[in-house]
Amino acid sequence: MLELEENLRFLKELKFKLNDIKSSMKIENLKSELKDLEQQSLKENFWEDQENSSVIFSKIKTLQKKINLFEAASTELENLIEMNTLLEQEIDEDLVKELLSNSKKIKLLLDNLEMQTLFSGKYDSNNAIITLHPGAGGTESQDWVQMLYRMYGKWTNSNGFTLKELDYLDGEEAGIKSVTALISGENAYGYLKGEMGVHRLVRISPFDSGGRRHTSFASVEVLPEIKDDVEVEINSDDLRIDTYRASGAGGQHINKTDSAVRITHIPTNIVVSCQSERSQTLNKETAMRMLKSKLLDLKEKENKETISELKGEQKDIAWGSQIRSYVFCPYTLVKDHRTNYEVGNIDAVMNGELNEFMFEYLKLIIKD
Repeated sequence: MLELEENLRFLKELKFKLNDIKSSMKIENLKSELKDLEQQSLKENFWEDQENSSVIFSKIKTLQKKINLFEAASTELENLIEMNTLLEQEIDEDLVKELLSNSKKIKLLLDNLEMQTLFSGKYDSNNAIITLHPGAGGTESQDWVQMLYRMYGKWTNSNGFTLKELDYLDGEEAGIKSVTALISGENAYGYLKGEMGVHRLVRISPFDSGGRRHTSFASVEVLPEIKDDVEVEINSDDLRIDTYRASGAGGQHINKTDSAVRITHIPTNIVVSCQSERSQTLNKETAMRMLKSKLLDLKEKENKETISELKGEQKDIAWGSQIRSYVFCPYTLVKDHRTNYEVGNIDAVMNGELNEFMFEYLKLIIKD
């Protein structure tokens, strides 16, 4: 059966890929490290130092997850190759369908494992703070922000992450004026960091009675959530803190008192806001973590030794600065201008199928 012959070749190619992943992940080293940490956790005085024991326990869980994922993939691939061989000798249509379906699933699993080998950045394992802003164009670009926000929400759900809205400002007539969300989960920032930049939309506008084609822009900012063990010195005299009544898409979950907090870092003119928590204190704490993330990112980009040296800069959200284009008309295409990776199924992308774009970007920066 030709279909089975082709699938067997496909599975054998995946086996070569799995061997490459094993080498990149350094599985044997991970197993050795796990064994050492587990021995440490068995010592009598292990829990006396709560901070250290928590760090070790977290490392153990992370290592176990990586090793178990690899071994599960390896076992499943061997089972599929064996099933394929048996079915070539005795055809069973139902089992063939199951085999072909599971072969696609194992490829996705290996793609995910391969992507994880590319997470080498300092903060790749952290949660991600994502902020979306419209470019010029009013309602058009604000609607585009809403479309992008939905896209990232779909991606979050389908990849096992969680999204918590931190700040939200409705558009004037439709869409979103600005939105900030925390996307939590292992390597959230590693996945999303390549989404940072200007995103361009080309479509027939639903807001144009003449049915003309419009081009809209939106910016996506992605920063790692800075953990408490990372120190960022911020002079309180450089901060202006305002409180206001929360508003937006939260409905009954939005606190109706003046609990929302906006913090401005005066030297850089960086502004962060949070209205998701139920108290002013919690909103302030969350906003300060957001500010730390922004300042640390700016400090590293400008290669400055101290926060006080930062000035910040603004880039136009417009033509010439886009990282990716989404074309709905006169044809359908999503193209990343950094990697030249493109797909024609724009509906799939808008429904959160972004992993290939992220994967191609990670491979590009590893080469560089």
